[in-house]
Amino acid sequence: MSGPEAKMKSGGVATNSKLVAAGPVVLLGPPGAGKGTQAKRLMARYVVPQVSTGDILRDHVSRGTQLGEKARAVMERGSLVEDSLVCDMVAERLNRPDCLRGFILDGFPRTVGQAQWLDRYLQTRLFETNGLRRVPLVVISIQVGYNELMRRLAGRRCCPTCGRIYNINFQPPREDERCDVDGSRLEVRRDDREEVISERLKAYERQTLPLVEYYRAQGRLHEVDGTQPMEAVMDEAMSIIENGNRL
Repeated sequence: MSGPEAKMKSGGVATNSKLVAAGPVVLLGPPGAGKGTQAKRLMARYVVPQVSTGDILRDHVSRGTQLGEKARAVMERGSLVEDSLVCDMVAERLNRPDCLRGFILDGFPRTVGQAQWLDRYLQTRLFETNGLRRVPLVVISIQVGYNELMRRLAGRRCCPTCGRIYNINFQPPREDERCDVDGSRLEVRRDDREEVISERLKAYERQTLPLVEYYRAQGRLHEVDGTQPMEAVMDEAMSIIENGNRL
């Protein structure tokens, strides 16, 4: 056996001898819900890329592409990059060969307008699933309550010397507020202060609620309890993807 199937088997991630195609997947979840962790695990399971709009934007700007130069001009004015430009960048990324079997969208769509664009794009898109065919979009929302998110995010501590990250609630240092490596007093980053976290969570809810309702109304939204153990969240997400995409 060779290729992705062999990698999956030797890595112990997949048990099937035949690689399962993921198709298009959207991951939703607030900061601290574990969305990034699950995206990476799904990438390994299905051998598909994680597509992040932040990464795409930085890539285009750094390469000086035509789209990147347009985005740079917008950002230098202090404005938000408009949906049409973001969607053009996403389309360029999704048309690359590594997305033929599927992709995990992280941070896109962020608005109902972007979601509508994605629907139109997928109507013309075929995926390799033992032959080219159209595959329905799967939307997974990882649900974690406000208090639990605060525990996860506000509990973070950083060593100013070596950069190691701790969490006083889940992964505390051996000595209170001291780094295990060099003994430096741990610090709370500005972004990890409760008042900042609270505003981030409120902003996420305001921005994402219309998108959640858009997908719920279409019957495409699947909600997963993100307070479960990491493996349980992964298993549930895999079941949703594979039951929603019978090959």
